[in-house]
Amino acid sequence: MPNSAKQTYVFRDVEEDDLPLLHDWLAQPHNVEWWDDADEAIEEIREAMDSVETEPLIVELKGKPIAYLQCYDPHLEEGHPYQDQPFGTLGLDISIGEPELIGVGHGSAIVSQFAEQLFEEGCPRVIIDPHPDNARAIRAYEKAGFRELYRIASIYGEAVLMALDAPAD
Repeated sequence: MPNSAKQTYVFRDVEEDDLPLLHDWLAQPHNVEWWDDADEAIEEIREAMDSVETEPLIVELKGKPIAYLQCYDPHLEEGHPYQDQPFGTLGLDISIGEPELIGVGHGSAIVSQFAEQLFEEGCPRVIIDPHPDNARAIRAYEKAGFRELYRIASIYGEAVLMALDAPAD
């Protein structure tokens, strides 16, 4: 966990004013490798701001934006490759903003806290799908408790589908 103390992250909706910052983040080398072209990604985020299947969020720590997170429902998108997952499953995509925030535990801590919130709202499973070559992300998600379900080549590219199930009551 970052700074060896439990961090509390705030998740808020992406607003139009956030798009230049998101563009800068997505144009960083540590993100370019895993995301579409920054211009294309911003257009997809802009579209998601008005969609029902994807919720684009800014992650803040101590009032400062540090990451982009999107939560999506694979059952609301026609032909989504993860419709084999239990009904109510939600998927996540995350991108840490600045390079100095990479590798210090924010990724695993953010997805852990967000998954906990989703479980409290009744979500049975949270999935995430890093590229098979993104070892750093896979380790971060494993640290957060995610486990590999299977590997897939889909319309979105190659991925390791990982899942975290809600705790049993």
